[in-house]
Amino acid sequence: MSADAVLYEVQDRVATITLNRPENRNSMTPDILSGLSDAVTQAREDFEVRCVIITGTGKSFCAGADFKSGLPLGDNAKEGQYIAPHDRTYRMYGHFLSILDIEVPTIAAMQGHAIGGGLGLSVVCDLRVANEDSRYGANFVKLGLHPGMATTYLLPRLMGVTRGIEFLLTGRIVSGTEAAEAGLVNYAMPGDQVLEKARELAAEIALAAPLAVRGTKRSIYQGLEWDPRRAARHEAGEQSRTMETADSKEGVDALLGRRDPDFKGE
Repeated sequence: MSADAVLYEVQDRVATITLNRPENRNSMTPDILSGLSDAVTQAREDFEVRCVIITGTGKSFCAGADFKSGLPLGDNAKEGQYIAPHDRTYRMYGHFLSILDIEVPTIAAMQGHAIGGGLGLSVVCDLRVANEDSRYGANFVKLGLHPGMATTYLLPRLMGVTRGIEFLLTGRIVSGTEAAEAGLVNYAMPGDQVLEKARELAAEIALAAPLAVRGTKRSIYQGLEWDPRRAARHEAGEQSRTMETADSKEGVDALLGRRDPDFKGE
């Protein structure tokens, strides 16, 4: 794995974690997943950090699964060790879910497209800034897959039940502007202003009393009874089942072939 798959830097008490595989659309490859986990650990262990920005390089924030390499199954089992399919799926998402362990506020600076699990990465952050012209969606059902990354739990809570249900059941892809109108993101900006806006928000947060900010974040999520991990584990079971269907193969083939899928319900 290359050490530069995920970059980490701190400036003015704000940590920036950058997914750095633009040639592969920052998809969920092993080096991106492990690199993100390492960067999260760095951010958590630096008590001087008051806010964390997650961003990417290139045209995609994160494209989700790397379907060109086959459906992801998470960490490989050690020799002779059996890991159930749903556990492998959950392990894969676990790297992105580690964002939930960061005690300071987190901001997704979505400079480019975020699809499927890539969108899931953004919604486990506290705030989101989108590129008004990029595309965002949880398109799992269009691939013959059950949604993952706690999106069935998070999207109705962020967008409202009515909009969240429609978004998930259609697998619709929307622009950053539409995402802001639907309440999925906080701001939609021109592409070259996304990171600038995220840094502006982070700087404002960094000026506030750090212990009060950490406590406020804890209280908000405690009051909401926020539990994305439990949802993600349930989804992993459902998703692993759909991965075994003919429809999921058809969905991925159609995606790679840039055609409409022909689902048979089998």
